[in-house]
Amino acid sequence: MSDHIKITKIDGVLTLVMNRPDKMNALTNAMYGVLADALEGSDQDSEVRAIVIRGEGASFTGGNDVGDFASGVAGPRHVTRFIRALATIAKPLVAAVQGKAVGIGTTMLLHCDLVVLAEDAELIAPFVNLALVPEAASSLLLPARIGHARAFSMFALGERVGAQDALAWGLANKVVANADLAAAAEALARRLARQPLGALIATKRLMRATGAITQRMDAESEEFAARLTSPEAQEAFLAFAQRRQPDFLQFA
Repeated sequence: MSDHIKITKIDGVLTLVMNRPDKMNALTNAMYGVLADALEGSDQDSEVRAIVIRGEGASFTGGNDVGDFASGVAGPRHVTRFIRALATIAKPLVAAVQGKAVGIGTTMLLHCDLVVLAEDAELIAPFVNLALVPEAASSLLLPARIGHARAFSMFALGERVGAQDALAWGLANKVVANADLAAAAEALARRLARQPLGALIATKRLMRATGAITQRMDAESEEFAARLTSPEAQEAFLAFAQRRQPDFLQFA
């Protein structure tokens, strides 16, 4: 269990809150484990009819905790379980996003059924900046959603997408004032919880090509693991720790 994930279950809505605001809710292996357990367990929990994921503080999440991620913590890497759960979860998932949503903070939204953004939300997918490749099947899902050119600029250049552009591009359902974000997401989840659950689950299953998504996840994971140990990635992590710009020109 991680103290940095808060879990509540009220009126059929399971709410998962990333609660590490002093670190922009950067996700550690332990946090991924708690989130994966919650998502995996939700399909067997008859009391859960909809799920909300959100973050405390000024940001949704800063993505992976780079120090934790680069150190190669002992034991299973729960991020893989979390990503797989996002792809296969049967019940509807609602995201409430404020401030920065970095890396997995953006790619997980492609698996959410409804997305509410605060006015200050910024979606950022700087995988190439860290000498890595996209994950969570985002190399498949993001171009399909917003087109190759926009997706490539997000991945390859780390270009940020503000809330209004994200809404216009089909990455979100609505944009609300920051003060209204949590309430707006919970209201949508409660509406979903009152719907016929069997029909919701069947509709979600019909709308998602889960086989293609998990197949792309496997391919991304293999490439991601290879990139993670590359000299380019080691330079990126070292530069991050030293608070300097990385020098990728030294590599052929």
